[in-house]
Amino acid sequence: MESLSTQLEIEPMDLGADVKAVGLELIEPESREPVRGAEAARTWAAVLTALAGNESWVLDFFSHGNRVREYCSRHEITFRDTSPRSLVVFPPHLQELEGLLARFEGETFGVRAGGQLAAGDAALESDLARRGVDAYHHAYTNYLFCAICDFENGFLTVLTNRLWASEVIRRVRPALEGLPVSVSRPN
Repeated sequence: MESLSTQLEIEPMDLGADVKAVGLELIEPESREPVRGAEAARTWAAVLTALAGNESWVLDFFSHGNRVREYCSRHEITFRDTSPRSLVVFPPHLQELEGLLARFEGETFGVRAGGQLAAGDAALESDLARRGVDAYHHAYTNYLFCAICDFENGFLTVLTNRLWASEVIRRVRPALEGLPVSVSRPN
């Protein structure tokens, strides 16, 4: 049997009494170092798509806006400017999403799914431009989830009142079938 080259660990996180979160960490099992590059981008793209399920979702970029705009324009990925510094990127097809995640894995950015997304959330988008992911602290309860992507360090932090670690595992595991990734919940 072929061994899996990466491990996705999913567990509840304690971020304080007013925040419910689930942490996902993509690592090499032997060294416990974060997985990066094309393999990681493929995994994270499948994870994000699975987490959102049937809900609409977007990626929030709140720094390096010009580079993100240029990349999205060149690759025909739909986006909306929210300020000179930030933009909302609408998730492209899986292959284009993998490319986007690989290109910007060194940046911290956010993801939102469901909730107020359809109606727009100008207040949150303005706050993201000013405060970055800290803006999600109080807004995440209006969504299925808000997530902080720190893929350079192998982390995805999901802020949610509706998804428990067991539900995240249930959603993610089938999406990773066929990829060299095992999913676990550390003890």
